[in-house]
Amino acid sequence: MRTTPKLSIFRSLKLCLIFLLPKLEVSSAFALSPPFLSTKRDSFVIPMSASPSTEGKMSNKFSIKDMKGVIFDVDGTLADSFQLGFDATQAVLKQNGISPITPDEYHEGTRYTTPVRLARHAGLDSETQKEEFESAGAKLADEFDGLYVDLVNMETAAFFDGIPELVSQIPPNVKVGALTNACVAYAVAVLGTNGVSERFSSIHGADDVPRPKPFADGLFVCCKEMGLQPSECLYVGDSPSDGEAAHAAGMGAVGVLWGSHPPEKLAAAPFNVVCSSVVELTSVLSQSYAKSK
Repeated sequence: MRTTPKLSIFRSLKLCLIFLLPKLEVSSAFALSPPFLSTKRDSFVIPMSASPSTEGKMSNKFSIKDMKGVIFDVDGTLADSFQLGFDATQAVLKQNGISPITPDEYHEGTRYTTPVRLARHAGLDSETQKEEFESAGAKLADEFDGLYVDLVNMETAAFFDGIPELVSQIPPNVKVGALTNACVAYAVAVLGTNGVSERFSSIHGADDVPRPKPFADGLFVCCKEMGLQPSECLYVGDSPSDGEAAHAAGMGAVGVLWGSHPPEKLAAAPFNVVCSSVVELTSVLSQSYAKSK
């Protein structure tokens, strides 16, 4: 297990100013109504208008109490895998004659899918070089995924300290899922390596859902497999795109600060609550779960 980075006193004070929010109930405006079950049994409708919100303000009351499901992002949320992702990225860039990137550039890129991230690292522009951007991104991503997934082990992708206990303490009546913007094989490998796969009833990546985060599609797929509505679930992640995806789905969003993104980036995203430690996250989640009946 890895230890979550400790925040400085200055940074902790900064967080208090940024997140002067009620502990478990905040204002929230969703970009669309939650998806619904049609009159046909088990037919789950994904509204294709489910796009990430571009507004940072929230207006409608949304309580993150009585939740029946929790879905986690993987990298930077459950797993301390920065070095693995960074080193694999540098290796792929080098073998394709592309200049190396800095850690800050890597962290900034983690909000995107792997093909988009690598195309951006290659210096391509999605607007003016659309065809090359997509083809190069797909090629680089295939190389990256082949390397990345094979290198998953307890040295490269162990859970942060406290996360195994957090997962084990989730009540049996609460469903658990995972959604990453990496490939699904990577998510499966990380959860398996950390010995928690059986607890997850839905695991998905950017390559096996209609559209990746910040779109809500992957969360809708997880909810369908978990047998729950998005309004009955929370999504936990470390990236602004995680908050945007949850916001678009009509789902509670919990941000964490031990991943790739600084407090100010998460403050601008539509998270209901932001946690600076696994202890805080454990407390927030334990108060949000629906009671067993």
